[in-house]
Amino acid sequence: MSRKKKKAQKELWKLIEALLMLCIFGAFFGVFNLTKSIAAGGVAAGCVLGLFIGVMIYRKMLYEEKLKKSGIKDIDEMDGRQFEHYLGHLFKAHGYTVQVTRAAGDYGADLVIAKDGKKIVVQAKRYSKNVGLKAVQEAQAAIAHYGASEGWVIANHEYTDEAYALAKSNRIRLINREQLIEMILKLNPGAAPSAKAVKQAMPTVEKTCSKCGSKMVLRKGPKGEFYGCSAFPKCRNVTAV
Repeated sequence: MSRKKKKAQKELWKLIEALLMLCIFGAFFGVFNLTKSIAAGGVAAGCVLGLFIGVMIYRKMLYEEKLKKSGIKDIDEMDGRQFEHYLGHLFKAHGYTVQVTRAAGDYGADLVIAKDGKKIVVQAKRYSKNVGLKAVQEAQAAIAHYGASEGWVIANHEYTDEAYALAKSNRIRLINREQLIEMILKLNPGAAPSAKAVKQAMPTVEKTCSKCGSKMVLRKGPKGEFYGCSAFPKCRNVTAV
């Protein structure tokens, strides 16, 4: 979700909260003026509040169903390499030709995709926190190396303000969690790749950090893949694949 959209949503929620308070007070005093009963006014106000809570619960249920259909929870449990291959399946379903680059020496691109004569380099970030500047810098460097027209970074999370600022001036498109979900749901159910199936086809090796006991995550560096502690930067333990 972009910063502008987040800001618009915050403003919308402020307006909704103000309208809710107005409706609650309106219901209370309206009924009280008619009945001269504080209890009746309280019941009316409670009904308005209950209706609002019911609508919010229903909206949450719809959102949870949307997440379930998209398979985003399975994506959250993938390692980095699985996520790259999942995106490869996703882009193929959208009509792109796809090359998933090798684990080492990818020159900043996890995937190279093409459609309608346009080549795009893609950085895939399966993170549990906001994605920062480095991903944008890697995608920018890959544009020249692969002769691409633009670069994308796709993440299952959000981006930092610095990443958005750098991307804006460097032909880099940032696709965040909400946009990834929409990209998945745009496909017909039969055409969309199953995140669970891709994850099962590329099973991960469960490793535990020998220093702090946290889960080890598969990562990719200049010299190839390695397992790094998920508690980074508090713990910097690494092991070979």
